[in-house]
Amino acid sequence: MDLARIHREVAVAQQNFAYVECHPTPAGSLQILTALQTTQNRLYTLAITFPENYPNSMPTVTVRKPELLSHAPHRYKAGNICYLHPSMWNPGRHSLTLVIARSAKWLGKYDVWLASGGTKWPGASIAH
Repeated sequence: MDLARIHREVAVAQQNFAYVECHPTPAGSLQILTALQTTQNRLYTLAITFPENYPNSMPTVTVRKPELLSHAPHRYKAGNICYLHPSMWNPGRHSLTLVIARSAKWLGKYDVWLASGGTKWPGASIAH
């Protein structure tokens, strides 16, 4: 895990988003906490966890509050959201700022899905 890179990415993310905090985990990794508000004025808090081989693998993003509906689409079995298909992750181009921005986009789509009664997820999707 490239801790120096993560710390640089946190500093950049803090310039672009209102709330970004970095915390150590008991396992010796780092977890980012962020809060995002959608255009529907819903406030979501998220936890972003870096894998041991970051930046070669993408971080996982879990919505902490409010709890997502259990049948919400575009999530992995562990409950983390699919903000980007893993095959699209590029460690040379992607960073924490992209992860947060794509998570914000996912939350906006989730709000639209909720408004549709859970019948239509906006946009394209790739099986995973």
